[in-house]
Amino acid sequence: MLISFEGIDGCGKSTQIELLKGHLERDLGKRVHIYREPGGVPLAEELRNLLLDVRYTVDPISELLMFSSARSQLVQQQIKPDLENGVVVILDRYYDSTTAYQGYGRGVLPLEDIHRLNSWASHGLVPDITYYLQLSWEEANNRMTHRDPDRMERSGTDFFERVISGYNELAKTEGRICTIDASKSIDEVFAVVLSRLEDLK
Repeated sequence: MLISFEGIDGCGKSTQIELLKGHLERDLGKRVHIYREPGGVPLAEELRNLLLDVRYTVDPISELLMFSSARSQLVQQQIKPDLENGVVVILDRYYDSTTAYQGYGRGVLPLEDIHRLNSWASHGLVPDITYYLQLSWEEANNRMTHRDPDRMERSGTDFFERVISGYNELAKTEGRICTIDASKSIDEVFAVVLSRLEDLK
């Protein structure tokens, strides 16, 4: 099974991913691997460092291709072999992030081109379910006041409003996406995560 979590930074993805991993391993006896995007393998981690480094100005097309290259490497090197061996894979971001951030946020290319590139970079691998933790930029920003923003996080309010709109549009059209109000408590959000997981069985 392939599970992805989406949403802007500060929405609580990491917390819910760890809770789900614990449930799957402890209660269901599953083997679970978690990967973050971009990252998960050495090449993708190097690209991540470049993409998030505030010292660099990255051309939007270069940004799109770097994220996609990192994804392709992760899929081929880790995700596909894991799935073939019966491992449940949980992703902290996948190609919906590219659609939301580079497609809607940056407006770098027409959406049909973004979707085509996503299909190539993911090698056609589609999540069984995607959890979209929906949160306003204002609340997400308030949750992140304790840390220095990376290059992507410095993109500004208008950018993140477009990203959120992109996620909302995706959630309307993709049946695999489960939208959850991330302003609710951790336990309330996780209850919805488990409920939708049960629906897949």
